[in-house]
Amino acid sequence: MIACLAAVAGLASPLGFSQEPPDLKPPQYRGVTAVVDGIFVTPVPGAPLTAVVEVESRQTLADGSTLARKSIANIARDSQGRIYNERRQLVSPPFSGQPPLLSFHIFDPETRFSIFVNPATKIARQSTLPAPAPAADSNPDPLYSAGKPPVDGEDLGTQVMENVVAHGVRKTTTVPATASGTGKPVIVTDEYWYSDELHLNMLVKHDDPRSGQQTVSVTRLVRTEPDESRFKVPPGYKLVDETPETPNRQN
Repeated sequence: MIACLAAVAGLASPLGFSQEPPDLKPPQYRGVTAVVDGIFVTPVPGAPLTAVVEVESRQTLADGSTLARKSIANIARDSQGRIYNERRQLVSPPFSGQPPLLSFHIFDPETRFSIFVNPATKIARQSTLPAPAPAADSNPDPLYSAGKPPVDGEDLGTQVMENVVAHGVRKTTTVPATASGTGKPVIVTDEYWYSDELHLNMLVKHDDPRSGQQTVSVTRLVRTEPDESRFKVPPGYKLVDETPETPNRQN
């Protein structure tokens, strides 16, 4: 199962290749998975950046050998809050160059256009997300805080990553023997290093004895305006509007 892993920059989020309503916290343990979650770039304005997300996965197989995989993904956000997330194939460590691009996602918080682009089919699927409900806080859209770590966990203090301060939290979950699939309890550990300044997880570690260890880290951070082309569907792609029909739209 692990051999078909896909590296994802953004799967950890509602905008990262999903249309489900967003949660206020990053995903926590959901069971053994064949997908390595990436880093969600929150669509917050005023904090432009480009960066490379590095993904590493290691699993100990039944024969005692270790299966290692790696990947990268480019991410970006402009001053308007528009975001770009890539999804690339996991490859073996000897692989050099950029892993094959599987898909990428663009979101504009002003227009609410969410576009998933498939390079293989040359199809861009667009939908318009509903506006967030009014709220009392300064950032009413829950998408702005979708990447923030849980508050209930072991406080790991702070450290500087890519010249920004990140605060660490470690969350430990014990899966009972009746649900672990191994006949004994399994301890799953998730570690998040979050930058309040960038509204971004800088480092995420996931450790599950059944599926192995995954590390996802933000590297090569550049805090300048990204190229405008990042937030546009490339020429030659067919744009398909998949926004659900409503009575107003039908009229």
